[in-house]
Amino acid sequence: MPQKPFEPTLVEYMTAPPDSDIPLVGEQLEASLPASMWFYLALAILLYFVIRSYREKQQVDNLREKHVFITGCDSGFGNQLARQLDAQGLCVLAACLTQKGAQQLERLTSDRLKTTLLDVTSSESIEAATAWVKECVGNKGLWGLVNNAGIVHPISPNEWLTKEDYMKVLNVNLIGLIDVTLHMLPLVKKARGRVVNMSSIVGRLSTMGGGYCLSKYGVEAFSDSLRREIHSFGVKVAIIEPGYFRTSMTDIQKTLECMEQQWIKAPEEIKESYGQPYFDAFCEMIKVQLATRCCTDLYKVTDCMEHALISKYPYTRYSAGWDSRWIFVPLSYLPTSVVDFVLTRSYPKPAQAL
Repeated sequence: MPQKPFEPTLVEYMTAPPDSDIPLVGEQLEASLPASMWFYLALAILLYFVIRSYREKQQVDNLREKHVFITGCDSGFGNQLARQLDAQGLCVLAACLTQKGAQQLERLTSDRLKTTLLDVTSSESIEAATAWVKECVGNKGLWGLVNNAGIVHPISPNEWLTKEDYMKVLNVNLIGLIDVTLHMLPLVKKARGRVVNMSSIVGRLSTMGGGYCLSKYGVEAFSDSLRREIHSFGVKVAIIEPGYFRTSMTDIQKTLECMEQQWIKAPEEIKESYGQPYFDAFCEMIKVQLATRCCTDLYKVTDCMEHALISKYPYTRYSAGWDSRWIFVPLSYLPTSVVDFVLTRSYPKPAQAL
């Protein structure tokens, strides 16, 4: 009768010395895995990316009959998105803050694009814009609402700011966004359309003082709750999270002038605790960061916005820009102590620091 081969127990595997004849667990496992398994694993990964690529390219039907309302179209992302969607044949309803901005946009687009004036901090202005949009879309409803309007200034270390400084930004970036959404939502529900909210990567990681980061955290929270509430109506909500891009909000000279104004207004006690050398070094740090980090290709953001509007399978979040995708998003998952070290390692030292 043939002798049964020796099969060591788990304890013998774990306690066997390095020079033992008993094979290691890893060696035993590697030997037991057929070569075909690695082939099927590679095939599954390849199939995943093929299906994902296919889904990304699927567009909704009848794009030329879709109406999209965009706020903040005077310049930057909103202006470029309006021109981009107009070129695609969509019916763009562009809201600008100024008459000059509206006229300039009209000169660059087709007769199909329509403009109106909108101040998102004014409920009366929002009500008027809503009535105008309702008249434009008729019984079709509003396919897309893009909340793009926003400001960044004033920004500076938190202690240099006042409550009014925070509210100035929050009223535009968050409260205004919410107000516009609540007014337009019945029209979007009618079309079973899309809501696209402009957030920022600083809605994940707070990198500066002032109302900007606070407002973007709020946009993320509002968008998440809204998405969960209205998905049953067939409405999809997408969040755009750009990194640093070259727009009017990242203008170096304007940013430095704003910080100087906040420094001048700060109480003497605060100035003494930080010191003039800190202010000078902090401004230089911001200047270098804006000069080196900001991407000039705005299409990296507007392409994400367009995909969220016209794709059959839009994403929930879009990380636009190399810094957003490869630095800030991964960084947001690390322990807080690590994030704090990375974000503050280049900060100057205040005069009265311990």
